[in-house]
Amino acid sequence: MSRRALAFWASAGLLAYAQAGYPVALAALARARGASAPPSRLPAAGEEPDVSLIVAAHAEQEVIAAKVANALELDWPRERLQVVVACDGSPDTTPQRARGAGADVVLELPWGGKVRAQDAAVAAARADLLAFSDANAVWEPGALRALVGRLQADGVGYVCGQVSFAGEGGTNQEGLYWRYEMWIRELESRLASVTGGNGAIYGVRREAYVHVDPVMGHDLSFPFNVVRAGRRAVYEPAARATEKMVPSVEGEWRRKRRMMSHAWPIVLRGGLLDPRGLPPLYAWMLGSHRLLRYAAPFLHVVLLSATLLLAAGAADARRSRTPARVALAAQLALLAGAAAGGAVRARPLLVARYYVATQASVAAGLWDHLRHGTPPGWAPPEGTR
Repeated sequence: MSRRALAFWASAGLLAYAQAGYPVALAALARARGASAPPSRLPAAGEEPDVSLIVAAHAEQEVIAAKVANALELDWPRERLQVVVACDGSPDTTPQRARGAGADVVLELPWGGKVRAQDAAVAAARADLLAFSDANAVWEPGALRALVGRLQADGVGYVCGQVSFAGEGGTNQEGLYWRYEMWIRELESRLASVTGGNGAIYGVRREAYVHVDPVMGHDLSFPFNVVRAGRRAVYEPAARATEKMVPSVEGEWRRKRRMMSHAWPIVLRGGLLDPRGLPPLYAWMLGSHRLLRYAAPFLHVVLLSATLLLAAGAADARRSRTPARVALAAQLALLAGAAAGGAVRARPLLVARYYVATQASVAAGLWDHLRHGTPPGWAPPEGTR
């Protein structure tokens, strides 16, 4: 087999495995093992432990009062719930509105980034069970009880809940992606531990809390660090929250590009590439779900390059011409669909546009990080408040 044929089949195989083969393998393995998540220990009425609910906020004056009100309406005794709002250099009236809405602790911090604001909130929190939420996330009344119940299960150090997206009338297809992602996350949780979380709803035991570099977010850095420390990081679908989605694919591209500029430092120097201390099953999951997913845009470039060379009909690759030409047609159709999705709001074209934009954002995030580093500060994505 020629090198171009090897590059073609290897890149095509890895892409197919990352997008479809891995979740199918997870489902088969979970079924074969009869795997299930650790049993939840829902606290009985009157026996609820203290919980500190932490919200990091930068320029959130439009939503912070509603967020605090949502926290106070949760199915949890008021005297057992501490609401902490960490204002990360907010240039507006976020602190005043948080206090007016009834937050127990409002920290006014210099702008140092979300992670440092969360660190400061943890230091000010009184409870050993810590819950975290985005300022624009709306929790269902029973979400905290479900989150804490799973967090109190034996051996669990981190729990992420289920987030769904409101406002799916635009061109963004993030809601479709998240339903797929939640399915994978549930399978990972049943077998071992999740490989990633979300900022809308998650919780951690104080002793499992990890102080990370301020450019590295909790969503990716917490789960594998919790597992490395000997605990499980699991998913609780009954802990439900809703967030407003970025309305357009173009807006989602900008959001994901910013997110990936924070994710790449975790990959390159935050320990994600180091399998030491991780159970073999979890190391396989981390490589399949995270590392291959982040390698996908570069695999697409390799695949397209190899496809063009093979489809041209080199004599030493005659047997590969037909599959290469089929692959070339498929790749050109994907790119054409993505281009057309900017003008025609047909679901298949929008999905193609979303997929191409997502792949490009991974590479763009790496470019941003390597070119000028990643700033710790952040601002709410446009259209999500």
